[in-house]
Amino acid sequence: MKFKRQKKANLELNLTPMIDVVMLLLIFFMVSTTFTKETRLTLELPEATGEPMGANENTLEIIIDPSGHFGINGQMLVNDDAQTLKQALTKTIADQTQLPPLVIVADAKSPHQSVVTAMDVAGKLGFVRIRIASITPQQ
Repeated sequence: MKFKRQKKANLELNLTPMIDVVMLLLIFFMVSTTFTKETRLTLELPEATGEPMGANENTLEIIIDPSGHFGINGQMLVNDDAQTLKQALTKTIADQTQLPPLVIVADAKSPHQSVVTAMDVAGKLGFVRIRIASITPQQ
């Protein structure tokens, strides 16, 4: 007796459902993951407390108004250029043998860049005693 040989069925693994699940998991993880964390810098600014320093007649003052224009010892300069400030400071200290203390008096609403420019110009001219004027906080 001759038996018919049964053909073995080809076993195939269907990967389509598995690929669908992997894609859904990928989308889920991409949506639920934060890639950037927003950080905030917390600052505690110092307050000016202590004894006020007396005005020295030898002190040189750079005044910065709310619009960022410079002045030296009460006289406003023609423009707010760093080169103009440098020339005015050089002219003011031309006859002095030793550099006087420098006080930067800036309005609270003046641009920060103006204060940095004034400090930069003063540093380039060799000023080492630089103060920034402030008011005592109200209690």
